[in-house]
Amino acid sequence: MLFQVLRALAVALTFSATAAAPVWAGASFEDSMAQRALACTGCHGEQGRAGPDGYHPRLAGKPVGYLYNQLLNLRDGRRHYGLMQGLLEPLPESYLLQLAQHFSGLDLPYPAPVPSTDAPAIAARGRTLVTDGDAARDVPACQQCHGKALTGAAPNVPGLLGLPRDYLNAQLGGWRTGQRRAHTPDCMGQIASRLSPSDVVAVTHWLAAQPVPVNAKPLAELPKLPPGAKELRCGSAPLPAQSATSSALTALQTRGAYLARAGNCQACHTAIGGAEFSGNRPIETPFGIVHSSNLTPDKATGLGDWTSEDFWLAMHHGQSRDGRLLNPAFPYTSFTRITRADADALFAFLQSLAPVAQATRSHAMRWPFGTQAALWAWRSLYFRPQIYEPLRARSGQWNRGAYLVNGLGHCGECHSPRNALGASAAATQLKGGVMVAQNWYAPSLRDPQAAGVMAGSGGYGIEATVQLLRTGTTQHASINGPMTQVVQGSTQYLREDDLRAMAGYLQSQNDPVTPASIGPQAAAPQERGARLYGEHCADCHGTRGQGVAGAYVSLAASRALQWPDSRNLIRTVMYGGFAPATQANPRPFGMPPFMLKLSDQDTADVLSFIRSAWGNRAAPVTVQDVTRERNRIGH
Repeated sequence: MLFQVLRALAVALTFSATAAAPVWAGASFEDSMAQRALACTGCHGEQGRAGPDGYHPRLAGKPVGYLYNQLLNLRDGRRHYGLMQGLLEPLPESYLLQLAQHFSGLDLPYPAPVPSTDAPAIAARGRTLVTDGDAARDVPACQQCHGKALTGAAPNVPGLLGLPRDYLNAQLGGWRTGQRRAHTPDCMGQIASRLSPSDVVAVTHWLAAQPVPVNAKPLAELPKLPPGAKELRCGSAPLPAQSATSSALTALQTRGAYLARAGNCQACHTAIGGAEFSGNRPIETPFGIVHSSNLTPDKATGLGDWTSEDFWLAMHHGQSRDGRLLNPAFPYTSFTRITRADADALFAFLQSLAPVAQATRSHAMRWPFGTQAALWAWRSLYFRPQIYEPLRARSGQWNRGAYLVNGLGHCGECHSPRNALGASAAATQLKGGVMVAQNWYAPSLRDPQAAGVMAGSGGYGIEATVQLLRTGTTQHASINGPMTQVVQGSTQYLREDDLRAMAGYLQSQNDPVTPASIGPQAAAPQERGARLYGEHCADCHGTRGQGVAGAYVSLAASRALQWPDSRNLIRTVMYGGFAPATQANPRPFGMPPFMLKLSDQDTADVLSFIRSAWGNRAAPVTVQDVTRERNRIGH
C-alpha cells in the first residue's frame, strides 16, 4: 500500500498585508472561467488564440468533446507533455469539462496563414493526402472526418486550419512514434503510422498555408462518408456524468472506506489513467523505481486470496503473505501503529471493490537495494513493529490526532529528514527535509515559522489549518505542489473532528521559535526583479503582494517565501499549477508555468525581489539555484 511516502510536500502558507497605493496598473479581478483559464493562456495565447512560439496550439472555438478528450489524454499520460500533465494532474473530469466548454465557446478571428515556400511537388502531395487520401496505403482523406472545409465536427473532431506548422508536425510525429495516443480504437495513430516522414511534412505544410474560411465553426455532426469509403472507428472518452453512489457497503466496509481516504491509499495504488486501487503506479525512490501493488480482490493479481491475517502481517510487520519482506517505500514504518481493528476494516473495504486483473510490474531497484538480504539488514537497523498506545495524560482528541498524523496519515514519511539509507529518526520526526528522489522540500510541521500550526487565532492557527486541509485554500494560503494530491484524495473527505484533532496535535509539537528559522536579511528589492513582478505577477498577486482572497495567495509576510530552501518557489514559478479541486472549492484558480517564458536570471531576479519585499526578509535566489532546479526537472 504505497501512499505518499516519496511524494514531496509543497504547501504555500502565505499571509496578507494591507494593500498600499498601487505601483502597477493591473487587470481587475473577476470570478469567472476566463480568470481561472489564465493558467492556460499563459502558453496558449490570449483567450486561447494560440501561442506565439508556433508550438502551443489554438484552443478557442474547437469542439468541446475534442478539447475535453485532449485534456484527459494529457492528464492521464496518453499525450506526453510534462508541463501540461503537471498542471492538470490535480483537476477532476468535471473541471476539465468546464475548461473545455469555456474555450470551445470562444469565437475569435484566426491568424493569417503562413505562406508556403515548398516545391510544387510537395504541396501537391500534401493537397492530395488531405483531399483524396492514399488508397494504396489505406490512408483516408483528412476531409473524410474533418470536413470538406477542414473545420472539424462536433463533438470530438478538431479543425485542421489556423494551426502552426511546427505544432502539426509535432502531433503527427507523436502519433507515428506512439508518443501521442488516444482512447481505443486510436484511429489517428493507425493513420499516422501509414504515413512516411515526407508525407507528414507535405500534409502539415499544405494545411498551415491554407486560409481559414469565414465560417470556421465545426460541423454539427460528422460528414457523411463518400461512396465506397471505409468507415473509421475512433475512440473517445464520454463527457462526465454525475456518478451514482453505492449504499451497499456494510458498516465495517464503510468505516474501511473512510480509513482508506485518511491514508490516501488510492493515490499510490492507482496508476495514471488506470482503475482505482489496481496498482502499477511507478514510485521513484533514491534507490530505483517501486511499482505499487494491486489492492483489488482479484485472485490472480490482487488480494483475492488474502486473509485479514495476511493483510495485518503486511500493515503491522511489513511482510507479504509468503513471508517476503516488503520494501519500506510502502510505509509500514508508520502503518505499524494502526490498530488491528482498523486494519480489518481497511481489508474489508478493499475486498468489496470490483476485482481488476492487473499483475504488478517488477521493481527496478539498483543492486543490492530491494534484495531480501538488504531489506533484512535495513529492518534490523531501523524498524520495530509497534502499536499506538494512547497517552493517559493527554485528551482523547490529542491522542486521535497523534494516531492519524503518525500512523494512518503517515505525515512523517514526507515531513521528516532521512539518512543516506532512507531512514528517519524519532528525534527528527516532522522536522521537514528534502525528498531526494523528487527534489521538493517538505517543510517542518514543528516549526511555527515553516508549516507548523501556530497558536492563537491571529496566526495560522487550528481554524485556518482545518480549512486549508478541507478546501485547499484559505484567505491567506493555498495548497500547491504534490500536497494537492493529499488534499484532493484524502483530507478534504475527513470529518472536521479528525482534522481538528490533527491540527491540535501538530500545534502541540511546535519547537521553540528562534531567529534562525528565517533566512538572513536580503538586499534591498532589485529594480529588475520589481519590473518583472509588475509584468508577470502583479495582475494576480497584487501590486503590493496582497493577492485576492480565495483565488491568488498573498505574498506579503509569507512564511513559505522565507524558507531557507527556495526549490519549491523555483518549481512553482517554472511549473505553475492549480490548487486542488475539492468539494468546497471545485473550480480552483491556477498559475501558468513560466518555464518557457522566464530565463533562469529572470526567475532568480523576480523571486529575490518577492523574498525581500512587503515584510519578507529572506536571502536572495541565485541564478545557479534556478539552473540547478531546471536541470533536476529535466527540461
